[in-house]
Parts: sequence; structure tokens; C-alpha cells
Amino acid sequence: MTDSARSTHTTITRLRVGDLQAGDQRLPINVHVLDHQDARILVDTGLTQLHPAVADMDPRIQPLNELPGFDPDSIDIVVNTHLHFDHVGGNHLFPGRPIYVQRAEYIEAHAGEYTILDWVDAPGATYTLVDGELELLPGIRLIRAPGHSAGSQIVVVETGHRPSVLCGDSAVFYGELDQPATEAQHLIRSLDPSEVWLSHQDAPWRPAVPARG
Repeated sequence: MTDSARSTHTTITRLRVGDLQAGDQRLPINVHVLDHQDARILVDTGLTQLHPAVADMDPRIQPLNELPGFDPDSIDIVVNTHLHFDHVGGNHLFPGRPIYVQRAEYIEAHAGEYTILDWVDAPGATYTLVDGELELLPGIRLIRAPGHSAGSQIVVVETGHRPSVLCGDSAVFYGELDQPATEAQHLIRSLDPSEVWLSHQDAPWRPAVPARG
């Protein structure tokens, strides 16, 4: 299943790659493709296989490499918003292509039982470590956004008006952006976005009233 929105220079396309159990509800797992005039970017890579370490969440997967119309070879750049298992399970599909992640996140992931390291350190995975903010391409920025994890980052897509934001798990539910509580959520709202694409919701969040601060 896909949805898309067009900014001035970049098209954002949502790809649903599965779902998982979180408490008493099932949440979708979404990744996003950014078609920029200079490159095709994939934000997070979902799951491509099951693992006993997360069997309790009963993941049901639709691997990226099996989605009709999606060609992994078309991707030039990968961004991981963070390194939890449901965001890195397809990293192995992109050997040799740069995978952008915050340095703090990469260090934390390798410091303990944080994720499935075999998926992070997949053969051919080539990481570019980011410290804070980075202009990835003209009109596309990566910004560190602590909250869900210490090294989480968001992707900000400039539209010529109000930006679009891809937030990973900095917010899992819409209400977390309606009433921000974490540093990341306050940061997102301070950007006054027109829309925020969440990994575990099928439609972007949009503010009822634009807010700053």
C-alpha cells in the first residue's frame, strides 16, 4: 500500500511493509521514499525476515524487496531514523550505499541489548555517521531529535512554504504531536510543519492550528 505527497522538489511516498503487535493493538510498519531531483532516498527499511527476539510482537511482514513496483537498486541513499529492529531489517538490501544515522545512535546500538545487531551490521552495510544537523541534499535536512532514543533523528523536507517532516518513532501516535512532551516532539512542532509522516501510522499528522515553540 502506498500514499504520496509532493513538495516543491521532493515527492514523499509511503510504503507499508508490515505490522506488529504493540500492547493491545496492531500498528503498521511504514517506510518512506523521497524522490528528490538529485537522488532517491529511502527513510528506514522495515523488516524482511522474522527473528525470535521479537516474536512476542508477532510481526507480519511485507518485505521491501517483494513489494510490487519497488526496486531496491533504485535507491541511492538510505536514512535510518534510529536503529531499532523494525527500522533496519532491510538495510542488507542496500550494500555499499550510504546509510545515514546519528553517531550517538550508532554508538548506543553497539553498547548493549538495544536492537538486532546482525541486522544493523549486515554484510555490505555502509554507515555515514552524523553529528547533529546535516543538509543531506538541497532542501532535505537531518536533525538529531532525542526522545524515542538518544540518537533518533528526523528528516525535514523543505517545500517552499511549511516543511514536511518524517519523524520515525519520535512520535508513534498523533496525540504525541498534539500535546508534545519529549524534546523531539517539541522540536518537530517548533518547525511548524504542514505534515508529519510517522512510521506507525498510515496517514500523516497535520496540525489543527499551526503552532510554534
